[in-house]
Amino acid sequence: MKTIFRIFILLLFTSCLMQAQGQTKRLSLVDCIALALDNNPTLQRSELNLARNNIALKQAKNNRLPSLKADWGHAYNEGRSVNPTTNQFVEESYFSGNQALNLNVPIFNGFQTLHHIRKQANAKEAGLFEFDHAKNELKLDVLTAYILVLTAKDMLEQTKRQLAVTEENVQRTAILHKEGAVSPGDYYDLQGQLHVDKNNLEASAQLLNKNRLQLASLLNLSIDSLGDIEPLALSLEVRTQTGAELFKNALEVLPEFKAYDWRIKEAEEGVKVERAAYFPSLSLGAGLWSRYSSTNPSSYGRQLNNYLSKGVSLGLSIPVFNQFRTRNQVKLAKLNLQEVIWDREIAKNKLREETAKTIFDLEALQVNVANLREQEKSYKESFRIAQVHFDAGNSNSVVFLTAKTKLDNAQAQLLIKRYELMLQKYINDYYTGTINL
Repeated sequence: MKTIFRIFILLLFTSCLMQAQGQTKRLSLVDCIALALDNNPTLQRSELNLARNNIALKQAKNNRLPSLKADWGHAYNEGRSVNPTTNQFVEESYFSGNQALNLNVPIFNGFQTLHHIRKQANAKEAGLFEFDHAKNELKLDVLTAYILVLTAKDMLEQTKRQLAVTEENVQRTAILHKEGAVSPGDYYDLQGQLHVDKNNLEASAQLLNKNRLQLASLLNLSIDSLGDIEPLALSLEVRTQTGAELFKNALEVLPEFKAYDWRIKEAEEGVKVERAAYFPSLSLGAGLWSRYSSTNPSSYGRQLNNYLSKGVSLGLSIPVFNQFRTRNQVKLAKLNLQEVIWDREIAKNKLREETAKTIFDLEALQVNVANLREQEKSYKESFRIAQVHFDAGNSNSVVFLTAKTKLDNAQAQLLIKRYELMLQKYINDYYTGTINL
């Protein structure tokens, strides 16, 4: 009894463990999107641009700081030369050295540093919105792949049901064929349809595998690690909206257009950066210098102290002529500004087209789904009648298979269009800013 009880407990524990493992492998749409945001290599690579923008902004701010440089150099001299510590000509071999510490403080450079800081700050803000756009694009890709997997999965199940109906009729007809109670043509027609349904089953399995591979790739997982996914429960009712209204909402909520606004500001500051080269620049300099010679009897440290000199300088640089380089750089910066403005207009034009298409497709798919539902009801009844007549021997295989094919096609189209409508509703919600993924 104890042994039987232990075996029972072990089997119960194993069953619970397998059930728990099966539950952990079942991924929801939210789970898939979270995995993609964490693991997708393309998104992770684009995130590097955020770090680059932060570094560029820090460097632009650091350009306001003074620069300090130390120089130290030694040389070996032969023949007639000037001793650096005595400034006298000598004709012997010796070692000489120079030491210097120079400080440079920028005072004014036509506000170039200020505009460069503002330019990099705008670039950083643009990069943040561009990264948000990249995340949204990835979410839509995952959503599309997820729905395609669900579509292929349901298509596979539907194909199995269609095959089961054909197999049932083939088995019944085979018995009648042996008894000579059915036309040989009807029997072989059903045999041919059986192989058609088997091929359809394989095609559905291939499509499911292809779509699962696409989803797993977006999540940076192997197809074996993907596991099963949960079905989507989504209302197909859509709030009526015009293309112009959807376009206006999309302009306000989509991060890529906010990124364009910051890119325009960045380009405007870029023009100011180049214009700053027209102005004079003023800088403050200071330094410490010393010399060394091996012919001098003093020690190295004493010579550094004895020959130490100090200096402060104020430098003014006035641009006069530089082969029109500054003027041409300003022109190029203005062209960059115009290019960003046109890029935004091109994106707006494309968005206007996409939102108008979204509204039209959404309305068309709603009509399609409603029509296909009625079509499925009609063909289902037609197939039922054809099945009754065929079973009674009052019809032939042509009429029966025609009714079956019509029903199969209607059911497949209804399944596909329902998922297309679901995807189109998600896209509509994306443009309105009401999607929550």
